[in-house]
Amino acid sequence: MSGSTPFTFAGATALLTGAASGMGEQMAYGLASRGSDLVLVDRDADRLETVAATVRKANPGTGVTTYVVDLADLDALEKTAATILAEHPGITLLINNAGVALGGEFSDLTAEEFQWVQDINFRAPVALTRLFLPTLLEAPGSHIVNLSSLFGLIAPGGQTAYAASKFAIRGFSEALRHELSGKGVGVTTVHPGGIRTRIAETARVASAASQEQARQGKASFNKLLTFPADQAAEQILTGIEKRKARVLIASSAVVPDLLARLFPTSYMKVLGMLRPEVSSKRRPE
Repeated sequence: MSGSTPFTFAGATALLTGAASGMGEQMAYGLASRGSDLVLVDRDADRLETVAATVRKANPGTGVTTYVVDLADLDALEKTAATILAEHPGITLLINNAGVALGGEFSDLTAEEFQWVQDINFRAPVALTRLFLPTLLEAPGSHIVNLSSLFGLIAPGGQTAYAASKFAIRGFSEALRHELSGKGVGVTTVHPGGIRTRIAETARVASAASQEQARQGKASFNKLLTFPADQAAEQILTGIEKRKARVLIASSAVVPDLLARLFPTSYMKVLGMLRPEVSSKRRPE
């Protein structure tokens, strides 16, 4: 829907996953301040309720409903989605923001670990899109937002599971955008760089790695997360309003994207010379 009517936040009902912290939390605040009612989803019940309470206090007239579910549990997710559809039939904005990180060489990852990342980062957004698309199509001007990653633009070693999920959601989103062109529903893919969120704290490391390797990996990864989550959220919401097909956040996403297009088979070597911390730490944003 590039170039079409801007998305109208006032009066919209937004379904937002991963709303209990990070960019999701900040998007919840931004959406509420713009006049949208909120349907907030996360697996962390306590943090989610804190976010909801903050929104209600700052925006007394805003409708806020919370749902606690683990997106890795597809059966539970589908049941929750059915409840949401029944209780909130007017959803016009779907933001698939929730995601998890997993570091480790492919040979060190178990099949279960690899699948866990795909379930949350890719399968869950696809399932939610399938379930809510009929509702969105009934409301021209609706919009879908899928969070990819810096590692949906480049794929360093040590990130097979994470990059696979983020390249997958990127491809799905781009194809979906082409399919929905002219049908009244826009699609935005977001590629954040090193955003200061809890992802380093909650990231997993391959079970074959030692505790010390895991500790060092998380500590190194955390140092890369410098871009403020509230600023990232504002950029995403601006991208939604303008119906942008793609939103790249921070130079840590913009520069690698350019290098990947200029040097499609050797970008990691070039990036290693320019940004050695990105190529050596092998951790997602």
